[in-house]
Amino acid sequence: MSQRSLRIAAAQYDIGQLENWATYQAKVQRWVAEAAEAGALLLLFPEYFSMELASIFPEEVYRSLSRQLDALQDVHDDFLGLYGELARRYGLHILAGTFPVRQADGGYHNRAYFLRPDGSSDFQDKLQMTRFENEQWLITGGGEIKVLDSAFGKIGVNVCYDSEFPMIARRQVTAGADLILAPSCTDTLAGYNRVRIGCQARALENQCYVVQSPTVGHAPWSEAVDVNVGAAAVYTPVDYGYPDDGVLAVGELNVAQWVYADIDLASIAKVRETGQVFNYRDWPGQFRCL
Repeated sequence: MSQRSLRIAAAQYDIGQLENWATYQAKVQRWVAEAAEAGALLLLFPEYFSMELASIFPEEVYRSLSRQLDALQDVHDDFLGLYGELARRYGLHILAGTFPVRQADGGYHNRAYFLRPDGSSDFQDKLQMTRFENEQWLITGGGEIKVLDSAFGKIGVNVCYDSEFPMIARRQVTAGADLILAPSCTDTLAGYNRVRIGCQARALENQCYVVQSPTVGHAPWSEAVDVNVGAAAVYTPVDYGYPDDGVLAVGELNVAQWVYADIDLASIAKVRETGQVFNYRDWPGQFRCL
């Protein structure tokens, strides 16, 4: 039987310029240790937070959109191993933001890895790509909407822009997910707000929890993640037993920090049965446009 109550930690992660792999390892270990000490059992890092690893390569690499993607493949296994080891050491589930992973055809998928304390792992590829990803970075979308197993039940992942498309989360909640994780990376306040509004809408219409984790800060050395705007938050249904505005926790805009919230996933079934409204049940997919 799964554990249904837990403390979740969503990172407002500051993109920095690193000296080497050891610097990155020490930084991530500090972040994870802090969340573990605060009692968090599930950690969420942002989309493309791994791009700061490009800074450990020569300038001609990290200044190039295409060359940095190629170079990052050299640290892919170390990246995955680091988060896997931290998940085991601290007894945590960690969604390790996203990492651009080269595919057999030479292209790249923006992949969110999910590491479990028992040493197992899974992933969700980003499905909907932004103009920047499509037109400049040449990163393509994945093809499968998944739900990921955890000790707390099934979890869905909506990577940034994915949160703005209702059918993705809907497929995940109908497959049993009561929690959607939304790692994000946005370079304007408007972009952050689009994802924020999408996350809140998904929590409202599906009567589920949605957690957003953004990158923050400036990295002028990077053409990919030079400006980062956002605030982490935990969104809920807007109904009995939840905040009146559907915001359980939210961070201070653009400040590097963890945002914590205690959530009860068992409450989702209750609100869907006894709430003021039945958004989840009354999903309008059965109606045709008139």
